[in-house]
Amino acid sequence: MLVIRPLRENDLDDLYAMAQNAGKGLTTLPADRKLLQKKIAHTVETFNQRCAPEAGLYLFALEDTELKKTVGISGIQARVGLDEVFYNYRLSITVNASKELGVHVRTPTLHLSNDMTDTSEICSLLLSDDYKGGGSGLLLSRCRFMYLDEFRKHFSEKVFAEMRGVSDREGRSPLWDALGSKFFDMEFTEADMLSGLGNKAFIAELMPKYPIYLPMLPDPARAVISRVHENTAPALKMLQAEGFNFNGLVDIFDGGPVVEAFVHNIRTVRESINRYAMVTQTPVDLDVPAGERVMISNRSFRDFRVTTIPASCIGPDTVKMPPEVAKALNLESGDPVRLAPLKDNGPQFLHMHRSHDKADERVRESRSRF
Repeated sequence: MLVIRPLRENDLDDLYAMAQNAGKGLTTLPADRKLLQKKIAHTVETFNQRCAPEAGLYLFALEDTELKKTVGISGIQARVGLDEVFYNYRLSITVNASKELGVHVRTPTLHLSNDMTDTSEICSLLLSDDYKGGGSGLLLSRCRFMYLDEFRKHFSEKVFAEMRGVSDREGRSPLWDALGSKFFDMEFTEADMLSGLGNKAFIAELMPKYPIYLPMLPDPARAVISRVHENTAPALKMLQAEGFNFNGLVDIFDGGPVVEAFVHNIRTVRESINRYAMVTQTPVDLDVPAGERVMISNRSFRDFRVTTIPASCIGPDTVKMPPEVAKALNLESGDPVRLAPLKDNGPQFLHMHRSHDKADERVRESRSRF
């Protein structure tokens, strides 16, 4: 069984192995044991509410319970830009005109921006190659939206994601080669690693503060601005299906796009419903296609758990589950749960339940179950 839960100290070895296999370009999870250990410690502090809410880092592990192995990770940064300045480039148009000469020139331009300051970021999505397909990536990504909805007071109304930009197999970025490298005597991979180690603001502060006129950059650099790496395209498509859209900002290093959405507009949030757990000894066939499954969470802040069950288990007020699922989610009969479609074209009757969900009204006051 695959279960989402908070990241723990004993996940370090599995997390390090995944970071090593991820290759270059995954800024928030570089293959550095000390940094990863620091992130895990921060996560533990966050879920135990031993740090300021705005400083929270919520990292979720996808665990294969049979192998007792962490096979994926995803996360939420409660706020960005509070400890150090958070930079992006804003893609805009600069207009120069002369009536006398009959000239009207529109020039695409990059402006250094801090627009995402104090905004929540979804980040650190990484899934082991052996578990890609079958809905595992959807579960790993969309579990975050269930958590955002459940505990909105800890996050901003708008959330964003920085998508990985274009780089080649050697980790070279056309935008960095044309722009960043002119101000730093280092390769893109080294700058990217420093960013992952928490030095992004230091590097950004040495970047030119004046507008960058794109026609002055070579064609390969202009071509990658607001484009994603081929390995990131599925993640972008997944976010777009949730309602995320490009907001005109790009990463200062590789030009990857920034996408954003308001929490209340996210598809998983809009289509979620509430029920009560009903543990049953009646056999339940859990091995059904991804399109026939739904996500189910235990609604706990400190020990948040999510897995999938067949949509056929959902009733008017309750959701049936075998003992092994209840155990994995730390649930007993009568406990409130939240459900949401796993796939974009998931079971249609979830939409019907959402519009006249009586259980939703009764459970709403128990949102902050700790």
